Amino acid sequence: MLRHLHIRDMLIIDRLDMAFRPGLNVITGETGAGKSILLDSLGFVLGWRGRAELVRQGAAQGEVTAEFELDADHPGRAVLAEAGIAVEDGEVILRRVNAEGGRKTAWINSVRVSGEVLRALSETLVELQGQGDDRGLLDARGHRRLLDAHGGLEDLVAATRAAWARRRAAERALDEVRRARDALLEEEEFLRHAAGELRVLDPRPGEDAALDTERRALQAGARIRGDIERAHAGIGGEGAEGLAADAMRWLDGAAAQADGRLDAAIAALARAMDAIGEAEQEVAAALDALEDDPGRLEAVEERLFAIRGLARKHGVQPDGLAEFAAGLETRLAALDASDGDMDRLAREAREAGAAFAAADAALRAGREAAARALEADMARELEPLKLGRAVFQVEIADGAPGPEGSSEATFVVATNPGAPPGPLGRVASGGELSRFLLALKVSLTREARGLTLIFDEIDRGVGGATADAVGRRLARLAEGAQVLVVTHSPQVAARGAHHWRTEKRVEGDETLSRVVALAPADRVDEIARMISGDTVTEAAREAARALLADVAA
Repeated sequence: MLRHLHIRDMLIIDRLDMAFRPGLNVITGETGAGKSILLDSLGFVLGWRGRAELVRQGAAQGEVTAEFELDADHPGRAVLAEAGIAVEDGEVILRRVNAEGGRKTAWINSVRVSGEVLRALSETLVELQGQGDDRGLLDARGHRRLLDAHGGLEDLVAATRAAWARRRAAERALDEVRRARDALLEEEEFLRHAAGELRVLDPRPGEDAALDTERRALQAGARIRGDIERAHAGIGGEGAEGLAADAMRWLDGAAAQADGRLDAAIAALARAMDAIGEAEQEVAAALDALEDDPGRLEAVEERLFAIRGLARKHGVQPDGLAEFAAGLETRLAALDASDGDMDRLAREAREAGAAFAAADAALRAGREAAARALEADMARELEPLKLGRAVFQVEIADGAPGPEGSSEATFVVATNPGAPPGPLGRVASGGELSRFLLALKVSLTREARGLTLIFDEIDRGVGGATADAVGRRLARLAEGAQVLVVTHSPQVAARGAHHWRTEKRVEGDETLSRVVALAPADRVDEIARMISGDTVTEAAREAARALLADVAA
């Protein structure tokens, strides 16, 4: 809700401060006194399209500040949160500067922002109803949302949105499995052949290194075998062991006659014979080990070369071959299971599609009922506004399926009997359009949600009972929202809870505009001026008092 508006050096306004309150706020004044400049300035700070140059002549820059108060559940809070702008005590301050030359800069709560963020926020704060407005009721893109709110279809919309999400998720899952299966089918022959080869080979992690170590050992053993055999021949049989045995026999025969001189030599030779025997056993054992599996080297080399050959073929390291084989098996298993998965996912997609169709049908039926109810509400509202011959319709048509269903809603009107209906903004004239928008907004009061609603000269071209009907509807609408209306109608002005008058004054060579908040006595004179013109008569004052008394009654 708009609380304060501060304008500095904009067009013919040098300095203006206005404090707004809830309810119906009316702004009156003579033509050219600056009423439209107020709206231009407010539109400027909100980021709306407007005049290219707004700076007051002679000023370095123009500046507008607007202060808003947001309820806890106001939709503007989501826009601010997404932009990373903090809100304290529900207060939001918009400030925008128009430098000389046209450069514009905006801030929200002292944070500099882009025009896109400013406009996104302003759409949740203020709604201008008038012929030049393309953001509010004239925007056909928002008609479906307005109809859903009017019909209380929030639960049906939520159910349809959930059903759409389930349908999309099921379709995506089926599509992903289908694409994966198609890709696997393209390489099925390779997968089955390669997996078969690896299944036969059955490589194990670390096997390449182990085989390489064993191969090196076996190759080394083959190279030293001859030397070991020659050593074994030199030690055993007729070699060193035999010679030592012969020497021992000769010494034993001579020892009896040597008077102990050979005892030490015989003991040393015995020890040597024991060592030669032990060495002969170890060498024999080494030979036996080399002869355990004479074909082992060939077998090791054959498997090692097979592992490395498949590794090169598939572009992986030998130690990664087991993991590669496991991956092939996984892809084959996925391919073999894909038919069953596709059947299951196709069934789930059909069920989700049927659920969405049911929710969509229920929502469309709700929209049809809400359309008829809104048409009836509008017929009741248009009659007192002297638009009883006009026809307002809500067209429900097929659209592209989406989160909020496949039905679209568009508001159309026919202002003359027998004329084909068309878009509201193209068919209705300026005065008719304003009254149409008022009737529509009154019928859609559920959608106010803390907005500040602005009606610019909604009473144009009407008077008497019609103007009174306009005033009554504006007052009713203001019961649940803040309404600002620029008016030339005394019947509308009398309905205002808060009243301002725009005035022009000349200071030297400069014309300036100001806005004055009217006290009750001043309101009588202003409404009397609106009744009688420049010359305010006592009869006009009596008529003004009667209007105000009728409103107060």
